[in-house]
Amino acid sequence: MTDPIADMLTRIRNALLVKKQAIVFPHSKIKFNIGKILEKENLIKKVEVIDLCKEKNKNFNKAANFKRIKITFRYDTQQKSVINSLQKISKPGRRVYVRGNRIPRVLKGFGLAILSTSNGLMTDQEAREHNIGGEVICQIW
Repeated sequence: MTDPIADMLTRIRNALLVKKQAIVFPHSKIKFNIGKILEKENLIKKVEVIDLCKEKNKNFNKAANFKRIKITFRYDTQQKSVINSLQKISKPGRRVYVRGNRIPRVLKGFGLAILSTSNGLMTDQEAREHNIGGEVICQIW
């Protein structure tokens, strides 16, 4: 897989289209941190790490990655998703970097952009407050 973040966003997009309650996908620190940002912004209910080695009480090879991320989605009263769209901005073939004073506003402030900065992953609003630029990972509205 060349772009695991794009894979994660596609899995979320597809799960929302069929109104799934939760999805599970392979673990990585950046995907978990993106999930934590979505949870903090109330776009999803919960994000958690599931360790398959501890769950099944088996001795697996520790070199293999048996951790998974589980995301539980948030829907409104009409079973409509809180997330309308997910869009990957920075791609392996074309990285998009912005300065602290040029961070894009998603839907004039109604959306959310996630940036990878020198201080870790943060939303566009937090990056503007700290005047820190970085790589624009994705936009969500």
